[in-house]
Amino acid sequence: MSVIGIIPARYGSTRFPGKPLAMIGTKTMIHRTYEQVLKSSLDAVVVATDDQRIYDEVLGFGGKAVMTRSDHRSGTDRCREALDLVGGNFDAVVNIQGDEPFIDPRQIDQVAELIRRDDTCLATLAKRITDPGRIHNPNAVKVVFDQEGNALYFSRHPLPFVRGVEPEQWFEKTEYYQHIGIYAYKAATLHAIAAMPPGRLEQAESLEQLRWLENGLRIRVAVTEAHDSIAIDTPEDLLNIPKELCQ
Repeated sequence: MSVIGIIPARYGSTRFPGKPLAMIGTKTMIHRTYEQVLKSSLDAVVVATDDQRIYDEVLGFGGKAVMTRSDHRSGTDRCREALDLVGGNFDAVVNIQGDEPFIDPRQIDQVAELIRRDDTCLATLAKRITDPGRIHNPNAVKVVFDQEGNALYFSRHPLPFVRGVEPEQWFEKTEYYQHIGIYAYKAATLHAIAAMPPGRLEQAESLEQLRWLENGLRIRVAVTEAHDSIAIDTPEDLLNIPKELCQ
């Protein structure tokens, strides 16, 4: 099965405009992200952008890129257009966010392995939460899944709720898992979900994966043990990157 990695990278961002072009040491963020994805076992890699500056940067360091529309609702929708533009009859797609310059290639391979299975149309990752404060952080999306690894629900609220126990003690009573925002889709599934209108739960939580669950699709979840990637959401986050990673 042929799997392509697509890196959506738009210029516009409320908190950090031009983020993919931010410099980390001597390289841009999109350059570092691209290099990390190349370390995986994917069959091809391409950046999907809506900005000429990002497009030129990718071609400048020898990468591959396609220009997509600027009005996409999500990175998933941008991936769908990019897949059509690239061609090549790829069987599946892994969506890697463009602001993941230190993503572990093992995570990419793990989700790619899932999507290569005949019984999987959508796949993603989760990691057990070890910091009690994260279960009450709405920016840390929680996921619960069944015994076969199928997602039951994603939420910004702590999942599960622990009845009869004070919230500050929930962490001691059960396991919590944080969703890792990397997705894999069979090509036909990607086209199908991009055509789905926003769902009620998706709009309530602002989580596009809930649209897929609302439409009856099964999302496979694998638990990763790889290290956490460094989140870069604002210009200030660049100051927290260890110097040894900026070489």
